[in-house]
Amino acid sequence: MRTLGEVMERNAYMYPGKEALIVDGHRYNFRQVLDRAKRLASGLYQLGLRRQDRISILAMNCAEYFDLFCAGNVAGYLVATVNFRLASPETEWVLSNSEPKIVVFEEQYAAVIDGLRKKLPHVTHYICIGAAPPWARSFDEVFESGVAEGPPIRSQPDDYALLIYTSGTTGRPKGAIRKQWRWVDTASGCALASEFSSASRVLLTTPAFHCGLIGWWLSAWYRSATVVVHRTFDPVQALEAIQSERITFTFIVAAMLQAMLDVPNVESYDVSSMYKIVTAGAPIPVPLLKRAGALLGPIFGVMYGSTETAATTLFRDEFIWEGTPEQVKRIGSVGHAQPGIELRVVDQDGKDCPPGVAGEVWTYTTERFDGYWNNTAATIDAIRDGWVVTGDIGYLDEEGYLFLVDRKKDMIISGGENIYSREVEEAVLAHPDIIDVAVIGVPHPKWVETVKAIAVRKSGSKVREEEIIIHCKTLIASYKCPKFVEFMDELPRVASGKINKVALREREQLRAS
Repeated sequence: MRTLGEVMERNAYMYPGKEALIVDGHRYNFRQVLDRAKRLASGLYQLGLRRQDRISILAMNCAEYFDLFCAGNVAGYLVATVNFRLASPETEWVLSNSEPKIVVFEEQYAAVIDGLRKKLPHVTHYICIGAAPPWARSFDEVFESGVAEGPPIRSQPDDYALLIYTSGTTGRPKGAIRKQWRWVDTASGCALASEFSSASRVLLTTPAFHCGLIGWWLSAWYRSATVVVHRTFDPVQALEAIQSERITFTFIVAAMLQAMLDVPNVESYDVSSMYKIVTAGAPIPVPLLKRAGALLGPIFGVMYGSTETAATTLFRDEFIWEGTPEQVKRIGSVGHAQPGIELRVVDQDGKDCPPGVAGEVWTYTTERFDGYWNNTAATIDAIRDGWVVTGDIGYLDEEGYLFLVDRKKDMIISGGENIYSREVEEAVLAHPDIIDVAVIGVPHPKWVETVKAIAVRKSGSKVREEEIIIHCKTLIASYKCPKFVEFMDELPRVASGKINKVALREREQLRAS
């Protein structure tokens, strides 16, 4: 199999009646998934869409989202995702950058799209999921206009499969593109790391515009597994689905895990079907993992990667709470390089760092993107002789376990000393009254930058700033400790679940101005 369309055809041939997708109250088997994809692909072809033409979608998780993904897989259309949380000018930029021929949108976003139409001359058709305005076609109408045999085109291995825009936390979002054959390799590698089988039942609740949902959806179908998709994340609904659908696997970020553990009477839900929970998107605090493991058992794994590349996995059996000091410490790592992936940690001169010395993380694998859409300069910066430059700072231990310590752009330099925000965050989180934290550098007249922690207290806690600072001084060097601690009810996050430190820094700049 060299295309995602071939993966779908294989499933429809070998497992036609097997449940493939549960979304919006609909249940589709693998034969129905392929039939719907071919019909929609045909309807889009009749509107003038051809192989590698872009078609953008602005919607929350819904059945039509997956119809469109699958139609692209079959016909070779390049489906471009749009973050529904973006402001109108940001949406305009993404739609201008990807230059789609067709824009698909949910009814709730009709006013946003209508306001942008004059600025998007390259768009030939608008398709609405729901009640269509006069200037748009109905999604159902386009679907019904297609023929059962599909369009007279099929995806090819060197076609680009998806155009996924990054979170844009360091500027405008960048559209990452990956060829069909690379997506197949990615699905194979992720399925192995996730320990999927045809019996797996995978719950996905993150947005469909993000690579987290896309990656696990494709890897589940690579193993002919069943995927259950929620419109949005709700901790109670997630627990209910685990119980009723006998879910075996789900992917969550730290904030989602915290929310599930905080559900009243969480221990009353039957989660015995769960085989594995993977945490990703951002490092998971060890105290949170320990609490979750005590409730749910040894079912946790950690995966590290990005929209651009796959990287490492810490498997369930590597969570050894009562082992040697090295084994316990490795719970805070993101594991080993996955099979088929090479890993380097390099210094500023591009030379490999010895064990224990932090540097920038690079990966080499077929499970990577091919570049950024319409952004050659960013592509050259990100891919060097086939190696993906992640922008993450980490170190390898003597056995090749990778420990992330910061994003390169998040490192704080105070008085000439490098301070890694994650190390400070772990110290703050070790306080029993803190459930979430972000550490950033703020301007200082003498030291250039100094350390500030923005923390979320446990419900009912009145812990004070000076208590947190004193606590940190018992765990890390004094120069690394926060000089200021601010408390918030909730930290801002981007779609991937990562804390939006750009927003926090901008907040500080506004206060200083």
